[in-house]
Amino acid sequence: MKYKFIEENRSEFTVKKMCQVMDVSQSGYYRWLRKPVSKRKAEKQDLQKNIRELFAKHKGMAGSPLIAADLRDFPEYENVSRQRVARLMKEMGLRCKTVKKFVVTTDSKHNEPVAPNLLNQNFATTAPDEAWVTDITCLKIGKRWHYLTVFIDLFSRIVVGWDLSPSLERHSVIRGPKKAIINHWPGEGLLVHSDRGIQYASADFKQELKRNGFVQSMSRKGNCWDTQ
Repeated sequence: MKYKFIEENRSEFTVKKMCQVMDVSQSGYYRWLRKPVSKRKAEKQDLQKNIRELFAKHKGMAGSPLIAADLRDFPEYENVSRQRVARLMKEMGLRCKTVKKFVVTTDSKHNEPVAPNLLNQNFATTAPDEAWVTDITCLKIGKRWHYLTVFIDLFSRIVVGWDLSPSLERHSVIRGPKKAIINHWPGEGLLVHSDRGIQYASADFKQELKRNGFVQSMSRKGNCWDTQ
C-alpha cells in the first residue's frame, strides 16, 4: 500500500522524499514498479482510462448512468454495470457537475414595442380559434438544450401548432403559427397572446400576425400567470 501511495503521488512529491517519510527503500519501490501488472488490474486500468476520456468528452457533465451507457457501446464493456462505473468514478474523484435546471427563455429587456394585454387573464372562450396562447419552454435532448414553441387554443386546450429549435431565435415562433394555420385555418381577428419576450416582440413575428389578420396581445410586465 505504501508503494501504491508513492506511485499515485509522484506528481506532487519526489520519490526519495516519500520513501524517507514512509520508511521504505527506493530500490524496493522500483522493484515493485517493475512487477508485471495482473490481468485484472490491467482491465481495471483500461476501464478507468475509458471512463476518464468519456467524462472529459461530456465536459464533466455526466454521471455514472450516462458513462455506463456510453461504455456499453464498446463490445468489451457491453455488460458493465452502472454500480461498477459509479464505484470507479468515486475512486477517481470524478463527480458530475451540477446543471442548472432552469433555463431562461424569455428576454423582456429589449427596446422593441410591446402589444397591449388584450387577453387580460380572460381565458373563457366560446368557440375554437378565438384566442391562442403561446410560450417557449426548454428541453434537453441528448446533450443539448432545445427550445419548444407551442401554440394552444384556449377553447379546446389542444396544441394547434409547435416548433422545436436548437436556438432561441425568432424563427421558431414564426414557424409555429404557420403550422397551426395549415391545420386549422383560423379567421381574421384571432387573438394571439404571449409574454413580452423579444421573439414575440420582433418585427418579423408581428408581420406574420398582421399578414394573417391576427391581433397580438402580450402579458403585463412581470406577470407570469397571464399565459397560464
